[in-house]
Amino acid sequence: MKIGAHVRTAGGVDKAIDHAVEMGAETIQIFSGAPYAWKRKKYTEAEVEAFKKRIEETGIEPAFIHGLYLVNLASSDEALLARSFDALVGDMKAASLIGAKGVIFHIGSHMGAGYDAKLNQVVEYVGKVVDNTPDDAWMILENAAGMGGAIGSKFAELGTIIRESGSDRVRVCLDTQHAFAAGHDLRTRAGLDKMFEEFDRDVGLERLVAVHANDSKIALGGGVDRHANIGEGEIGRDGFVNILSHPAFAEIPFLLEVPGIEDHGPDKENVEILKSLRAAVAVKS
Repeated sequence: MKIGAHVRTAGGVDKAIDHAVEMGAETIQIFSGAPYAWKRKKYTEAEVEAFKKRIEETGIEPAFIHGLYLVNLASSDEALLARSFDALVGDMKAASLIGAKGVIFHIGSHMGAGYDAKLNQVVEYVGKVVDNTPDDAWMILENAAGMGGAIGSKFAELGTIIRESGSDRVRVCLDTQHAFAAGHDLRTRAGLDKMFEEFDRDVGLERLVAVHANDSKIALGGGVDRHANIGEGEIGRDGFVNILSHPAFAEIPFLLEVPGIEDHGPDKENVEILKSLRAAVAVKS
């Protein structure tokens, strides 16, 4: 698999590729605007051309956009729901424009209303986003850690949303920390096999298109979203060797979302650690 990271776009979207080169990333994830602001970036033709040219020059792909953190398709607030829809549509159009695979996003929280009470609404809005965006962009649901009524910590929840949406363009990104916090022991082959058996049954392995590679500050089953640098958390380096060696991940791009050695986000050090573990797996096999 390719190993990459979430990278900054400061100075223009094409500069994301430069930042990726600096840290040795082979695939990237970006924001199309500030992660806590509703306004989304509208790329100029020149910016799009520059971005695509840098991808062609470096071979750093695929690219993904991460949706902003304010999105909540399970909200009971009509204004928030409308803004969430507009933001996702904007990000999906941006993904299509720059040639990114699609938009990875957190579905949101039912805020105590319950998954069943909000399922139809989430399905409706996933379908509306798909219907109002280009056919070449995936809408990528991210699994949740389970905190605060977040929808998607159970694969069955993701699978139901996908099936009910009726679209082949709805895919999944699996976050290792979220899965671990939700109770999946990624440190053992038996734990991984069990997770993938459940994922394939409830979602379908063909829907898995990206991995957020993050260690966990939280113990197994802790239910809280807290990322750690690779090897510094509860999953550990041996756990990531186990993850990287599983055949189900063989061709799935890995994207780091770790705090970074200096707490400035994903960095060269974490990319190199994950690459070294990948190399160790290759030697063993």
